[in-house]
Amino acid sequence: MKLVVIGGDAAGMSAASQARKRLGPDRLEIVAFERGRFTSYSACGIPYWIGGAVGELDALVARSPEAHREAGIDVRLRHEVVAIDVENREVLARDLVGGGEVREKFDQLMYATGASPVTPEWARVPAAGVFGVQTLDDGTAIQEWLDGEPARRTAVVIGGGYIGVEMAEALLKRGLDVTLLEKSAQPMAKTVDPDVGTLVAEAIRREGIKVVTEAQVTGLATTDGRVTEVVTPTGSLPADIVVLGLGVRPNSELAAAAGLPVGPTGGVRTDRRMRVAGTDNIWAAGDCVESHHLLTGAPVNIPLGTHANKQGRVAGINLAGGYATFPGVIGTAVTKVCELEVARTGLTEKEATRAGFAFVTASVESTSRAGYYPGASRMTIKLIAERRTGTLLGAQIVGKAEAAKRIDALAVAVWNRMTVEEMTALDLSYAPPFAPVWDPVLIAARKATDAVHAAM
Repeated sequence: MKLVVIGGDAAGMSAASQARKRLGPDRLEIVAFERGRFTSYSACGIPYWIGGAVGELDALVARSPEAHREAGIDVRLRHEVVAIDVENREVLARDLVGGGEVREKFDQLMYATGASPVTPEWARVPAAGVFGVQTLDDGTAIQEWLDGEPARRTAVVIGGGYIGVEMAEALLKRGLDVTLLEKSAQPMAKTVDPDVGTLVAEAIRREGIKVVTEAQVTGLATTDGRVTEVVTPTGSLPADIVVLGLGVRPNSELAAAAGLPVGPTGGVRTDRRMRVAGTDNIWAAGDCVESHHLLTGAPVNIPLGTHANKQGRVAGINLAGGYATFPGVIGTAVTKVCELEVARTGLTEKEATRAGFAFVTASVESTSRAGYYPGASRMTIKLIAERRTGTLLGAQIVGKAEAAKRIDALAVAVWNRMTVEEMTALDLSYAPPFAPVWDPVLIAARKATDAVHAAM
């Protein structure tokens, strides 16, 4: 049997590795096409490498092409698949270095093309100094640009989502004067509610990053082929480097052109085993697919490495003859900007309203440790609970060290449909260096329970 993998990062190579564990080279031949220069790397780690927290590029690579080849996976770098012939079970790939094209037959196909950056028309100018942060190749290009000219002092990051705020921190740590532009009323508008987003904006500004909200970019000014300014209706901002963090969309065009089903989110439609709907030998996983949201039941596209690795593993087990399922997602995510940590799980108020839930909210301030223990820092936890049942629908956290990972306890509660009243009795750990005697999660659950009772 022959497996062809399109995409050599998290989902694709997780699938290939799982399939190889179950079927040796004598039973399964694996060919993986990757248009970039790296395989199995952490795109999430790029901002921390650029900012200096991670010392070496190799630290971001979980498994090199050579390691995959030693495991019996024929990895072909700098090869871009440009067409899929479903009927004849064949892909057409273009050699981006040597030129020419390659046709490869398959018995099983793994579609793991990831996501494509949102790039508006004004950002498509052929100017040096303008970068996305989608792949490790993008990261190396930014490093080379920053290292090549020490005199570069000003940076503009466009987009205040995960990548935007993380890259703003990275560039600040590199000594640049950083401005973050966000078209919404506060950063991370798709991640947290406005009240929490306001706390995020205030904390980012305190770190020395200029934050401009409700900003509209109309163009980029260049001189001698290099970016010099970001143009807005209210004036231009000087920029030696521009980083685009405007979001991503599923890279499903190749699948759609081959007649494979694409859902309303733009992601490829699969079943719970990650098999592409309506096929028996084509699988898909990662940022290019749409997933089932466990709370709303609706299809969603949430591009996170955690989902990609899990989905790829499920696909690899199944295409090799095993059985596994991917149940869905609840949107748990975490990030940091300098000393500020931000986390969320489940639904925001806007998402809960859109899904038709009636709900109450509760926000509390507490500390990461016992108040008298050195190093205790403040945090805010916000819970969203269904009005009638008290079921936890979502949670958000903003604070300093030791705050954000508390989201994992809340994610388990959301996943298991716990009520906020049930959460008040959770047997969470306590010692002064780690938490107050009443952990912030428990305090928030108590307040949310009061809100549910008051709404009855």
